[in-house]
Amino acid sequence: MSYLNTLLFGIYPYVAIAVLVLGTWARYDQGQFTWKAHSSQMLRKKNMAMASGLFHVGVLVIFFGHLVGLLTPHAFYEPFMTPGTKQVMAIVVGGIAGVMAIVGGGMLAWRRLTDPRVKASSTFADNMIIVILVIQLALGLLTIVPTLGHLDGGTMLKFSAWAQGIFTLQGGVADYIADVHWIYKAHIFLGLTIFVLFPFTRLVHMLSVPVEYFGRKYQVVRKRA
Repeated sequence: MSYLNTLLFGIYPYVAIAVLVLGTWARYDQGQFTWKAHSSQMLRKKNMAMASGLFHVGVLVIFFGHLVGLLTPHAFYEPFMTPGTKQVMAIVVGGIAGVMAIVGGGMLAWRRLTDPRVKASSTFADNMIIVILVIQLALGLLTIVPTLGHLDGGTMLKFSAWAQGIFTLQGGVADYIADVHWIYKAHIFLGLTIFVLFPFTRLVHMLSVPVEYFGRKYQVVRKRA
């Protein structure tokens, strides 16, 4: 079990990050025409705005919450916030965002898998990634159950030490989370797998923020008669 823990949480993270970075770079370099979200809103608009809004807002809050929560060293917030307080904030904010995201994601998945017009225009990768994201959101919400059993923030510190150890290339980082609940491990493993799938799915559109549009000159598309 120790070897498996090291493989999944000490070696696999670097494999996932390497595939994420190199695969994304290769797709942008070789297949820019495929770099899009493949929006299906024109095919069926019913409930699309609500589902998409709930999903994207929830996912963005969760993403940046994980990013800041895991990668911010404990010393930065120790003077004004205890690990327990930080953990309670994560439960409340993450729980609300998670419910929003899973409701929106569930609606999008149902629409993509059952609506004839949307289903006909969807690829296997489209269907697969939305289902995986919904499962990941469900696992994230399920982690609240064991978390409520220890609100001292100790487990959160383990995850922070593990994540920071990965990005600073420390050895033996898998040992930090060797004894945590299996739901946490399943959540982490599936999250890393989403990194692996990222370059090969519509998720790449997350990196395309049209910032240049705000400073773009006015364009005349059609002159008035």
